[in-house]
Amino acid sequence: MSAARQSGTTDELGPEEPEPGGAELLAALLDGMDAALCAFDADGVVTHWNREAERVLGWSAAEAVGRRGFSGWAVRPADAGEVEGRLLSAMDAPGRQVHEFALVTKDGGRVLVRMQSAAVRGGDGKPAGVYCAFSEVHAQIDLERSIALSEALFENATWGVVLVDADLRPAVVNEHAARALGVGRTAVLGRPLADLLGQGVEELESALAHVLAEGAPPAPAELWVSVRAGDGQEDGFERRCWRSGFLRLASPLAEEPVPLGVGWLFQDVTEAKLTEQEASQLRFRSQQLHRAARAAAECEDPMEAATVQLDFALAGFADHALVDLLAGEEPVRLVRVAATPAGPPGPCLPVTMAGIPVRYPEGHPAPQCAERAGSVRASAGAASAERARAWASARQWPEDSVHALCAVLRSRGRTLGVVTFLRGAGRGQFERADAVYAESVAARVAASVDLGQGRGG
Repeated sequence: MSAARQSGTTDELGPEEPEPGGAELLAALLDGMDAALCAFDADGVVTHWNREAERVLGWSAAEAVGRRGFSGWAVRPADAGEVEGRLLSAMDAPGRQVHEFALVTKDGGRVLVRMQSAAVRGGDGKPAGVYCAFSEVHAQIDLERSIALSEALFENATWGVVLVDADLRPAVVNEHAARALGVGRTAVLGRPLADLLGQGVEELESALAHVLAEGAPPAPAELWVSVRAGDGQEDGFERRCWRSGFLRLASPLAEEPVPLGVGWLFQDVTEAKLTEQEASQLRFRSQQLHRAARAAAECEDPMEAATVQLDFALAGFADHALVDLLAGEEPVRLVRVAATPAGPPGPCLPVTMAGIPVRYPEGHPAPQCAERAGSVRASAGAASAERARAWASARQWPEDSVHALCAVLRSRGRTLGVVTFLRGAGRGQFERADAVYAESVAARVAASVDLGQGRGG
């Protein structure tokens, strides 16, 4: 036995010291392992025992090294023969053998371990012993579950899973997320998020940077983003709402948490959010119609009642409203009778035009609306600010107008005129649901206008 062995320095390592300092290096390597490790020579005597093995079973290296097999201390006597036979059989078997044993701890308890054993070959190639790495079965199962969960998330999850590195670029993407982003799984990797998303990418990157710096938020966040769409989308993008959860990923091998990136999980909740928004919008508009009817009922002047209806309708709907009454049908001539201010928002008030028709150009939406007795929508689209001002000015509308919706005023089977709703660049285009609301408002305005004309007659 070497002097180092006699001093007790290398009890964990075995009787031979390959070179000066080599035993200490080997001891450090073995003690630094996360797995419990022990080794037996060809006679079944314990030659190595690291700190993790001591932690699992309670036996120190000084107590373990030099014992023959596990009999009498680490296994029950009834199990000793079978355990020793299965371990030493690894010397004659190719590759690694995997076993599960119930071992005995120093305090008399029992722990189920999963052990991998393999032969140790001497310089002549013949078996010289066995080394064994083992861990508690529940710890091994926890590890396997973690690995299985990770694989399932990236293969079979019904929501998007993206691992984003510290540079905020996708490092791993599952199939669901790749479909949501509109590109292949490999095409996503390493690309800036701005290459994959349109509007909303700044908010997403801000959220990811916050998670890297501060940790996961306490609740999921709902992010609206624009993703590349298929055919049928005007600008090549479509808006989606993703309910997103974030997890900061840190290395388990570092003494201090080192951020590896962010785990981003999301579900597409666009349809539910749109339904929720539509229901909320419908409730608000119904309340506005109800409030407008009550306010109009208190007006003695029918024209005042008409403008009150429009004031309530404009809230959350449009920036301007114009009321033109029919002064002639062949060709259609319209006279302005009420309007909101051309500048900042204000109430709809009567205007004096002395019966002079508005000079609407051919093809203008308002005369078309009167001719068809149906709603007409128009928009400057994505035109520049200068072109949008010219577009609005040519149509006799306030210069900040970008989107228009004309609804016909009809009462008692007659067309009385047209009400025009206008939106600025800060609002979206009028949709079909907006036209339905505008028609409901127009019917109420028309009733008041008809009452006023009847009184005037």
